Amino acid sequence: MDKLRVMFLCTGNSCRSQMAEGWARALGGDDIEVKSAGIEAYGQNKNAIAVMSEVGIDISEQESIRVNGEMLEWADLLVTLCDNAEEQCPLLSPHTIKVHLPLPDPAKMKGSEDKVEAEFRETREKVRQRVEFVLEQVALDDAV
Repeated sequence: MDKLRVMFLCTGNSCRSQMAEGWARALGGDDIEVKSAGIEAYGQNKNAIAVMSEVGIDISEQESIRVNGEMLEWADLLVTLCDNAEEQCPLLSPHTIKVHLPLPDPAKMKGSEDKVEAEFRETREKVRQRVEFVLEQVALDDAV
């Protein structure tokens, strides 16, 4: 079987989709190829890098990139992680499956450093749950 090609998409490709790419690489093993992108490219988020590092996943070398048609053509499965990405996503090729699993953007959290870090940690765990869900669905499809 060929590897499943999964693309995670959010607004800025700095937090949620970056975390999802990191989780998918860590949890998906050799069964999938993973990329992430954004409707825009906002650059890397130091808080996302830090909270992923806490669980042993280094996302510091991942790039924040803007989605393009070639990436969408590449993907077998597109997972949108925010409503903006869902609404703004360009047309997909007929072979691409799209799944919408939205999360609030932790970069928009205001407050103390502790409060912001807590929001990023909570988002990290919610992203992990979504990636695990995607991987479970893929495994179920393979079993059928």
